[in-house]
This record gives sequence, C-alpha cells and structure tokens, in this order.
Amino acid sequence: METEDDMALIRQHGNNQEVVTQIPAEFKDEIEPGVRVSINAAFSIVSIMRKATDMRAQIMEVINSPDVDYDMIGGLDDVLNEVIESVEMPLTEPELFDKIGIEPPSGVLMYGDPGTGKTLIAKAVASRAHASFIRMSGSDLVQKFIGEGARLVKDVFQMARDKSPCILFIDEIDAVGGMRTHDGTTGSAEVNRTMLQLLSEMDGFEPSGQVKIIAATNRIDLLDPALLRPGRFDRVIEIPIPDEKAREDILKIHTRHMNLADDVDMTKLARMADGLSGADLKIIVKEAGMFVLRRRGEQITMKDMTEAFNKVTTEEEQNIASGMFA
Repeated sequence: METEDDMALIRQHGNNQEVVTQIPAEFKDEIEPGVRVSINAAFSIVSIMRKATDMRAQIMEVINSPDVDYDMIGGLDDVLNEVIESVEMPLTEPELFDKIGIEPPSGVLMYGDPGTGKTLIAKAVASRAHASFIRMSGSDLVQKFIGEGARLVKDVFQMARDKSPCILFIDEIDAVGGMRTHDGTTGSAEVNRTMLQLLSEMDGFEPSGQVKIIAATNRIDLLDPALLRPGRFDRVIEIPIPDEKAREDILKIHTRHMNLADDVDMTKLARMADGLSGADLKIIVKEAGMFVLRRRGEQITMKDMTEAFNKVTTEEEQNIASGMFA
C-alpha cells in the first residue's frame, strides 16, 4: 500500500490489481506505506492486518531451542565438524573469524539419501548455538496463486531475522530450487519467481550475521547452478549412508535407554543392516520394543531385534516393488 493525503493505492495480493481508495478517518493515524489491510467488495478499507509475518509462515516448525545434542547423532563426526565450523562457530565465536580475517561460510547445503540425519544435524547445531530453529519444506513454497510463493519466502526470512540468532533449515530445497525451465504455464513461471525471491533473500544475508541457512536435498543433481554458486552455499556436504561402525553407534544411541537382554549383539545387528539409514535403524529398534510390549515382556532380546529387522526390511522391499509396478 502507498498513501498520499487521504488516499491510498492498494495492491491486491494474488492478482496484482491496483486500486485507489479513500482512507477512513478512523485509520488515518495507523495506515502507512507497506501496511497490509482488508477491504470489502467496494474496495473500502475495513481493517488493518497485523504487521507480523504471513500466517502461513507461522505453520513452519519453529523451535526456540531444540532439545537435540551431538551425542544423539552417530557415525557422522566428520560431517558434524564441517557443519559446526560453518554454522555454530560463526554464531558462538565470531571473533575467531575476525582474528583470521575471513568471512564465515554463508550457507550449508547437505545432500544424501532420506533418513541419513540431515534434519537432526541442523537441530543439534541450533541447540548448541542456543539459536532458534525454523524448519520449512521447499514444497511449502510452491503456491497456487501468483506472488504467494515469493511473499512466503520473504515472510519466512523476515521471521528468521526477528528470531535471531536463528538457523533456517530448508528441507527438500529441490522442490523450489530446481533448474529453471519455462513451459509457458503460469505454474512454471510462479516456481521460477519464487526461486528468484529465494536467491534474492539469500544474497541479502550477511555471512557474519545472526541468521544461518542450512538446506537439504535428496537430489542435488536437480538443483539450479545459481543456488550452488559460492556466496549462497559455500559448503556442500554429503551425508552418507552409515557404514558398519556408524550403524553400530546409531543402534547404541537408540537403545541406550532400553532394557536389553544380555544376548543382544549390536555388532551382529550392524552387520545385518548393511545399506540401511539411521532412520531405518531407529524404526527397527522401536519395532523390537513393540514386540516386547505385545507379549507383555520386560526385556528386548536378540530374537526381538532380528524379527524387527526382518519385518522392516521386508516392508521396504514391498514398498519398492509396488513403486516400480505402480
């Protein structure tokens, strides 16, 4: 909205229509350029909307201080060190970068298979840095109406600034950050417009500021080169499927509060679980606990673990097969 004397120029969100209307006397002291208002069918101003971020941005996962620590992440020590250097240290020890005379990395992009711990890492870093954590999905930014996706991007980044120190985690960034194409449809143009707004917001952040961006994707090959250039994501980190030692560490983390029988062999379980992700291992452990609950037992045995492993891996194979022939 723009104002002049007793008149206001209103830009309608969604269709970009502009209308000149008179400012009601009761709103003269409150209305100023940029404020959001509600209007009726005659384009008369009926109320002033609060200046807070778009309500859609409020549905994002916002945690003031995540209850996640590094000891909850197994087998990813090298990855953690890279993320700590890029995200935690600029927030907690910025003077170290000043002494050396370098700017901290502007953003971190993590890529890897689903369930490998990308979100968990972001939450752990936010917890250690005593920062707010905002999690959003790239698919949430793909909106139906013209301009809505770009506005949502602006709202989310503004919310991150308001809650600083803050870590903004964008999951599935490939949903909005894929290679730009234009097939002549409004939907294609809107996705491109949203991505341009995302690039603009990322360029507007100071590397040494109190907001850090972490993004994640399962398909880095789909991302637009503009997102990957230095200055937007200075660190691109692969999150691998855990090896045998990492799988054993993850199993120990997920079972440390469980009542395990003496015959439970973590090394054997880790060897059996070749190719599984950390999320898969968590499900196996939980399923073993459900077997014990079902029989009203008190201890989780190796048999429970093995049966849980067989059940989870069989279900995964069935899901893959059904996806191939769907």
